Amino acid sequence: MSAHKPAVLILVDGLRPEAMLEAPAPTMLRLLAGGAGTLRARTVMPSVTLPCHTSLFYGVAPERHGITTNRWQPLARPLPSLFDVVHAAGPKTLAYYNWEELRDLGAPGALDEAHFIRYLSERGDESDQLLFDMATQRLARHDFGLAFLYYGSVDCTGHEHGWMSQLYLRRVADADRAIARVLPVLPPDCLVVLMADHGGHAKTHGSEHDQDMLIPVILNGPGIGAGLALPEPVNITDVAPTILHWMGIAAPREWTGRPLV
Repeated sequence: MSAHKPAVLILVDGLRPEAMLEAPAPTMLRLLAGGAGTLRARTVMPSVTLPCHTSLFYGVAPERHGITTNRWQPLARPLPSLFDVVHAAGPKTLAYYNWEELRDLGAPGALDEAHFIRYLSERGDESDQLLFDMATQRLARHDFGLAFLYYGSVDCTGHEHGWMSQLYLRRVADADRAIARVLPVLPPDCLVVLMADHGGHAKTHGSEHDQDMLIPVILNGPGIGAGLALPEPVNITDVAPTILHWMGIAAPREWTGRPLV
């Protein structure tokens, strides 16, 4: 049995903070009310999916990791990712995603289990729902350290129909229901991190405008006071150090973020 407390990182791609209030998204709001969070965390520039995820998992800004588009390239100066550090410490690492570019968020061998189902726009969010169902069954076994659950169709719907459109908000509500299925099966000592990688405006994102840059970051777990506001400023690079701190694992010195709780 691992001595490290488990954590689940749930990322809803392209989730604007105010969409949680309008969707509706009662599960997300319950996590916020029962934990510590902010709706004004900031992501990195360019506010694009792969650069943002790379900053999230590698703990540094794009100026350091060098990923500035949605095309991966090996880091000129290698860094350990969140998956690498957790796996090296012993706990099992799991990932569920439907955007294949996320496959490089850890070195080969850093994931004990990886599950990918390609997103198809004509199928709506079917791949997301299948992945979250798979995750629910797997996480109920409680033998994991870090699980990453990625929900991609909110962002895809934003690009197809517009951020804050009715269909976009419907996808946010779908994501909320998927998250609601996962939470009851988690171990009692599990940290849940709910967040986005970036926001969006019109049918795009990537700018320095607040609509693109502001993201929710919510932490919910035993010992985290209910309804607490995270001390600002909060950056996407703070999330990986926070997860490692919860798990009792030292963060790499190269990372620039700090534990939030």
